[in-house]
Amino acid sequence: NSSIVGFGANHFGQISIPTGLGAITGVAAGAWGSNNLALRSDGTVVAWGGNNGGETPVPSGLNSVVQVSAGGSYGLALKADGTVVTWGSSQCQCAVPSGLQNVVAVSGGGGQNLALKSDGSVSAWGENNWGQWIVPAGLTNVVAIAAGGYHNLALKADSTVVAWGRNEHGRATVPTGLTNVVAIAAGGSQSHALK
Repeated sequence: NSSIVGFGANHFGQISIPTGLGAITGVAAGAWGSNNLALRSDGTVVAWGGNNGGETPVPSGLNSVVQVSAGGSYGLALKADGTVVTWGSSQCQCAVPSGLQNVVAVSGGGGQNLALKSDGSVSAWGENNWGQWIVPAGLTNVVAIAAGGYHNLALKADSTVVAWGRNEHGRATVPTGLTNVVAIAAGGSQSHALK
């Protein structure tokens, strides 16, 4: 069995790992809401920690999950059939766009969500204070996504990165000449690329 170790602040029980989780295949830690998700090998999800917007009670009957992501006070689950389930905060980030399907990856940020589709396109929804769910025109051939604090990153098949949304401190300004990227990560006010 896999095990999860929590460390850091424990104001809302976010590092108090529930017992009896069994075999875990994925884990996600939320930003603003201190919520956490664990994906069990049987495709079910366990949530714990902060519950500011109803993010810790997992929807009844949620199964066949292949990936989880924790956003700010909400959770996302990608199901094996390519659909997405969200729960938690009653704000717009939990309203999955109508007809969203063929999803292969999800990422929850501060208040916005990204979905990578099997055709290499990206869908975004949620808060849009900084244009974070306005996907750049012509963005195609995407292989990975990362939603951060009000900004987003997309890794393309040619190993280049596209960024959009809030650009305070340059978090959405991709360095000139950045190539050969194999992984990306978006934080609260920073971005990272692994070459």
